Amino acid sequence: MMEEFLRADEILDRRDLVSPELRGDNAYRFGVTCGRPLLYSVPPAALPQPLRSRAEASGNAYTGAMFSFDLDEAPPGHRYAAARFTVELDDDRVIAATVHGDGGQFGLTLDDASSPLSAETRGAVGGLLRRLIVRIDRPSARTIGTQSHRFGWVYTGQRSAPILPRTYGVHALLESPPGVPSLHGALAVDVDLAGPGRRRASLADRVPFSVTMPQVQGPGQRSAAVRLCMAADVAGYSRHGNAVAERLQRDLVSVLAAARRAAGIDEHAVTPQPQGDGQFTVLPIGIDESVVIPRLVRGLAEALATRETGGSTGPMRLRFALHRGLVKEADNGWVGRAAVAVHRLLDSLPLRTALTDHPQAGFVLAVPDVLFLDVIAHSEEPPAPSEFTSVTVELPAKGFQERAWLYVAESEKTA
Repeated sequence: MMEEFLRADEILDRRDLVSPELRGDNAYRFGVTCGRPLLYSVPPAALPQPLRSRAEASGNAYTGAMFSFDLDEAPPGHRYAAARFTVELDDDRVIAATVHGDGGQFGLTLDDASSPLSAETRGAVGGLLRRLIVRIDRPSARTIGTQSHRFGWVYTGQRSAPILPRTYGVHALLESPPGVPSLHGALAVDVDLAGPGRRRASLADRVPFSVTMPQVQGPGQRSAAVRLCMAADVAGYSRHGNAVAERLQRDLVSVLAAARRAAGIDEHAVTPQPQGDGQFTVLPIGIDESVVIPRLVRGLAEALATRETGGSTGPMRLRFALHRGLVKEADNGWVGRAAVAVHRLLDSLPLRTALTDHPQAGFVLAVPDVLFLDVIAHSEEPPAPSEFTSVTVELPAKGFQERAWLYVAESEKTA
């Protein structure tokens, strides 16, 4: 992976690392470049569940914090045996609620975000993202100081993953009382050198910093997050006259709302987008998909069965699809691959064919491979993994191809 060193506008300070044994010899001058701390607000909905509950009970604010370092080459004849990066905050009311050894600990990857916190981080760190990604040629960091205002990261060199002179990025989730306007503290760096003997080198003085705390995101501000998307469409809708079409629209809204309630989704937390004979909804951040998805599927089956026994005019059969990914609410709807892909599955030929081939089915569900492998394959609640069939959804004209899994809800299952 190509190293991307700190730009001039990202640098807090450049300092020498000083060793008593090496002092005074210009040939052994080396040091570290410290980046400006990068802070970003983390809304409660993006926090892991224990911290989310704590935030709701305490009213404390949570802030993502990234610290960057560029290590110089070690002195000739030496190598880094260990490196320690330490942060000490002046206000001991501000603590590191969690300290992450790398971004992988909270779902951060180079290509995608698999947790709400990782989505917030991706949107905030920009070009520094690569520093937080797990690397097999770099030792893992041991973290210290969780639940303290003094915390840090310790790297120990290994034969397979030595400490090399390159770029480092570390991350913590800070907890602070509401209304703290700025963050003040200092950075410390020290290293152990192996070579002719073992030596310690440290900064002569800590590097002070002062950063304005980010504002907590208000209701009118919108950020990207990993969300579960659901889309549904009424089969054969266009064949009906206006009066029947109006009743089908009303019933569709009612059935999908009942399914969400059965899954434990607060209707005040979603804003379904009406699409005539269909509906698209992005579910709230932080839901437990292993609970929500099975309940959503069963809730839809029960809602359709209740409609049939309630005297509605004619059957209503649905195509139904779920997808998950990084999405953001924009000025005229949601943007993000998952918001597009869920409609690709919904309108796909395999899903339409499955509904046609099973005339007794109340609905047919399509989920992408990632949801099947992450959730359905491990579910102990119906529908069982064995009830799903693997298909390939291809739309060459739109450059879309994805493996998906179909579940057919026959009428006897919905009764």
